[in-house]
Amino acid sequence: MSADLEVFESVIGYRFQDGRLLDRALTHKSYRFEKPSSEPGVLGDNEQLEFLGDSILGFVISEELVGIYSGMTEGGLSKRKAHLVSAQRLFEVACTLEVGLYLRLGRGEEMSGGRSKRALLADALEALIAAIYIDGGIDAARAFIHRHILAAFIAEGSENDSRVNDFKSALQEATQRLKLPPPRYAIVREQGPEHSKTFTVEVKIGKELSSRAEGLSKKSAGQKAAQQVLERLDAM
Repeated sequence: MSADLEVFESVIGYRFQDGRLLDRALTHKSYRFEKPSSEPGVLGDNEQLEFLGDSILGFVISEELVGIYSGMTEGGLSKRKAHLVSAQRLFEVACTLEVGLYLRLGRGEEMSGGRSKRALLADALEALIAAIYIDGGIDAARAFIHRHILAAFIAEGSENDSRVNDFKSALQEATQRLKLPPPRYAIVREQGPEHSKTFTVEVKIGKELSSRAEGLSKKSAGQKAAQQVLERLDAM
């Protein structure tokens, strides 16, 4: 294993028994595509690990949240989970750990700024979680997730309320994940005197999905409309 990856292991707080797993977790498909399969040390890209890591992350976060917020409703738990497993949250953690410095990328991906791309870094973090799980078991994966993804969220306490209730950001994440058109917002009506207006905002996802909601501000109306669309997406 290279000295650089040994440094990375100290950063993430986990020492791999099988260093090839860490290599694979940090290998993007663009690198694998450009290198011959016979090249020593190239065992595959991180796509399958990403798939597994996504499930492990969801399970561990759910388990931890139920333990921490024992009296919370399912809706409250779901909001917190959605925030913690979102691409944005994983991207932020990956940036903190400087995952981008250690990625193996193809030349094209390298030149297009792949080391700082949100989706690529979030995927690499999920692959890393899977690699830790395979190498050290669920307790090792749980410790990593708690240390790097959950601990700061818990420490921030009430400051998280605005984040977990940011339905517009959650809807943006959901449309990206489901490969739907991005949400478009429009103010369709303003009612009442200037000092006490009520706003109606409509959000549309493509041509088929839309919702309208009222609020005492444009922001609150937009958040309510986004929440309604999210609930419809969850029910589909």
